[in-house]
Amino acid sequence: MSKTISLTELNGLPVADFVNVLGGIFEHSPWVPEAVASQRPFTSVEGLHNAMIAAIENAGVDAQLKLIRAHPELAGKAAVRGELTEESTNEQAGAGLDKCSPEEFEKLTRLNAEYNAKFGFPFILAVRGYDRHGIIREFERRVGLNAEQERAESLSQIYKIGGFRLHDLIKI
Repeated sequence: MSKTISLTELNGLPVADFVNVLGGIFEHSPWVPEAVASQRPFTSVEGLHNAMIAAIENAGVDAQLKLIRAHPELAGKAAVRGELTEESTNEQAGAGLDKCSPEEFEKLTRLNAEYNAKFGFPFILAVRGYDRHGIIREFERRVGLNAEQERAESLSQIYKIGGFRLHDLIKI
């Protein structure tokens, strides 16, 4: 995200603009900021983030799975085709996923396929602070979890990503 906004400005926006500005916080899921727009004014970024998490938690399993499935695979086909959101592109590049060796790319492709076959959604990781090797290790660990554990872990990672994105966007 190249542009920033103050919390005061964000709180004062019409609902449609509020939703538009926050539409990329949770991947392709404008229903999340839409669900919290009526709770304004927010007094902190954390308060906004917590409200958005509560909206997701209260939305039920079907909406949560839809949110999880809205995320791209790490170093997957969408990345190769240049179809990621600006936020996802920057996050994956920051972790070095755009510089994978052929062997690393093959391993990630295999892990993505195995993971998706097991869980029915893409592997999600808040990649800040990880390098390619750490991401692969985490991928290998999490493919061994059961479906309920992994759905909860995926949501936890989505919440972290959302928090990072909110803090990048909103300047106090």
